[in-house]
Amino acid sequence: MTEPDGSKIVTRISALSEVPSQKNTDCAEATGSSHQLTQFLSGNPRTTILFLALPVLAEQFLNFLVGFVDTLLSGRISMAATSAIGTAAYVNWLAELIFSLVATGTTALVARHWGAFERDDAGRVASSSISLALGMGIAAAGLLYMIAPIFGDFLQLESGSKALLVRYLRLSSFGHAFSSVLLIGSAALRGSGNMRAPMFILGLVSILNVVFSSVLVFGFGPLPAFGMDGIAAGTVAARFAGFLVMLAILVQGTAGIIARPDWASATDFATIGRVLRIGIPAATDSLLMWGGHFLFLKVVAGLGTGAAGEAIFAAHIVGIQIEAINYLPAWAWGTAAATLIGQCLGAGRPDRARLGGHEAMLQSCVMAVVVMVVFLCGAELIYDLMHEDPMVAEVGIPAIRLLAFFEIPLSITIVYAVGLRGAGESLRPMLVNVFGVFVIRLPVGYWLGIELGYGLPGAWGAMGADITARAIAIALYFRYGKWDQKGI
Repeated sequence: MTEPDGSKIVTRISALSEVPSQKNTDCAEATGSSHQLTQFLSGNPRTTILFLALPVLAEQFLNFLVGFVDTLLSGRISMAATSAIGTAAYVNWLAELIFSLVATGTTALVARHWGAFERDDAGRVASSSISLALGMGIAAAGLLYMIAPIFGDFLQLESGSKALLVRYLRLSSFGHAFSSVLLIGSAALRGSGNMRAPMFILGLVSILNVVFSSVLVFGFGPLPAFGMDGIAAGTVAARFAGFLVMLAILVQGTAGIIARPDWASATDFATIGRVLRIGIPAATDSLLMWGGHFLFLKVVAGLGTGAAGEAIFAAHIVGIQIEAINYLPAWAWGTAAATLIGQCLGAGRPDRARLGGHEAMLQSCVMAVVVMVVFLCGAELIYDLMHEDPMVAEVGIPAIRLLAFFEIPLSITIVYAVGLRGAGESLRPMLVNVFGVFVIRLPVGYWLGIELGYGLPGAWGAMGADITARAIAIALYFRYGKWDQKGI
């Protein structure tokens, strides 16, 4: 697709803005869209990015609350339960990364078409993407159910943790048949500039997840206590409810873009090919990153044996879960940057795209500073709240204080990498990520944590070095690279 000329876009906007008030829904919708694009192209970048990021931030906060409550509930059961929940989070993350194969291309293409006022083409991309999502969700659910025991064997978890992990993974795997449509549908909506609909839908899923899981774990009235099974069942039930809402909104077009999965969209191989050409490098990046993170989990699992080893592993799980309080907001600002970048490039304004990315990074770093202070000053409170075993706190408190110093580089890395995907650029961020994780994090983490005996602080020190190196590299590429000239 060739880049539209900026002057033509301005002409379209001017023409649309002169449409008289009438009952014609298409005209009203076009006028609203032109106003939004005008804001993207000429409005204050600070308020524009904040406008895009805040709904995603609210959604990500509720998503953080789900993981927080799951970890908190497991901490009231046992160290084995915490280890199982934390490991399962990595495995479930794998499924979501597989869905990013479609989600990344969907956001980039929908945003580009939307910015060029090509509404039918945007709907065609969304329809094919949802058709793919349905098939991928079912396939992911079946695959994870079958291979669940492999993860416990690889990490050499204690027998109690392993049994709980396999059971939890198999129960929760059914939820992926629904989460695929939730994630990819949200990607299509965000590409069109609609951040509120995904916020409400995924926010609803998060709230239902917390309520269902809490009730099912401990029981309520006639309902018995299901323990760990209750956490998994609550997750599946919440995702099913969100799946129904998302599908209804997309099919009816009530959120702006229309996506109707059918045989024609599932066999539109030209559109699917465009989505995958962008998504494959991004998904490869995500899968390699996941592999690196899972291997790093193996390093953490080898930092100790017996009760001490379980305490180290549980402390790591708690720390990583709590760090999501910075990771998820950074992802929100990265998503805002991706939407703005895609639509500005579609409208022929690469200068505005760069400006939006830099502004998103700065806003995210403000949040990172707040999190850094919380980690430094509230480490004891965090571990006292999250786990009842004092061994877990003893290991985790010094490690999370060290991790605090790497929160700003983490925000820079995430915002720029996610923002670049809005331009259809995913290859170079992948190379940066692979270098950081496999050349720095894994070997240095093993050397410091195991060979030199620095334990969890040593392993997390290597993680921080990796994040810092990637932040420098991705920031330089965003500043000086020619990603804004990339056609998709």
